[in-house]
Amino acid sequence: MTHSENFDTLAIHAGQAFDPTTGAVIPPVHLTTTYVQDGIGGLRGGYEYSRGGNPTRTALETQLAAIEHGESALSFASGLAAEDALLRAVLTPGDHVIIGNDVYGGTHRLIRRIHGAWGIEHSTVDTSDLDAVRAAVRPETKVLWVETPSNPLMKISDVAALVELGHAAGLVVVVDNTFASPALQQPIKLGADVVIHSTTKYLGGHSDVVGGAAVFAPGRAELAEKVQFIQFAAGAVSGPFDAFLTTRGIKTLALRMQRHSSNAQAIAEAVVGHAAVSRVLYPGLPTHPGHDLAARQMSGFGGMISLDLVGGEAAARRFAESMTFFQLAESLGGVESLVNYPSEMTHASVRGTEAEVPVSIVRLSVGIEDVADLTGDVLEALDRL
Repeated sequence: MTHSENFDTLAIHAGQAFDPTTGAVIPPVHLTTTYVQDGIGGLRGGYEYSRGGNPTRTALETQLAAIEHGESALSFASGLAAEDALLRAVLTPGDHVIIGNDVYGGTHRLIRRIHGAWGIEHSTVDTSDLDAVRAAVRPETKVLWVETPSNPLMKISDVAALVELGHAAGLVVVVDNTFASPALQQPIKLGADVVIHSTTKYLGGHSDVVGGAAVFAPGRAELAEKVQFIQFAAGAVSGPFDAFLTTRGIKTLALRMQRHSSNAQAIAEAVVGHAAVSRVLYPGLPTHPGHDLAARQMSGFGGMISLDLVGGEAAARRFAESMTFFQLAESLGGVESLVNYPSEMTHASVRGTEAEVPVSIVRLSVGIEDVADLTGDVLEALDRL
């Protein structure tokens, strides 16, 4: 067999051919800024300067495109850098973007405050409501931005239906796949034009590298070239060691996501009905409004849970600050479990907007520790409220 379409195989082998000089199984990390030329303009392998390209970054980009079933991918210094380059490639002043009312706070801030100052308008809607999305489309709309599962309220949006709606209106449909990861959900197979990742999260998986990625569907080469030019001209590239760490993380992504998902499912089921919890927001629960859709478009329900606590802000703060194995910190998707209070942490920048997160919400990034330890930690913290 010379080729595979199976995720587990692609994650390990795509872009990871052994070093032809030494036979090293792991390709070398190219810690270089520049490349010797064979005469002026005689580039070896197309490499000239590492802002424009680096073999270690190229290997990661090949790997990313393969696991998302894209035609090409670009690796960035952060997820927001990838988002910014993509938006600048598509939009000009006067254009309009539709975003979910429960997107990552940094995405909302980027569109509202950075691109808004440049003359870009946006509408914030519930992307799980197709009629609401349809009503928000204007003649100036250029981008439909989808995040599913959403951060932090775990809403599930129908990617295929949104793609159909968006393409009928001539929109570029972008899916932020950070929460699910390509191990559980592949939006390009559902018709999305571009997939965005904060590779800092599940792809890197070990809380030791910051990065981002944009993956382009087949047929979107022109858009990919525009984004690549902005990346080169503005310089938001990932360094070679960051690229290596991300590649290393991706190789175990399938196994980790299985454990993240099974641990989260067990915790979600354990806290349903607890007196301190008014809602458990996890798509793996049959009572979740997006459960059936998530079961169709995802192969697992992921490691993210949000809890809506009966005691409101005071209870949410006490809960977040009283845990043992769940450490209080920003970010998510690492092997260790984290607890976050979105209203004051990841989503503080959207307070007072349509995307404001209720003060009663806490978000759990469920790690891969022993499930009994994690479940006990959550239940004990809830019992103390």
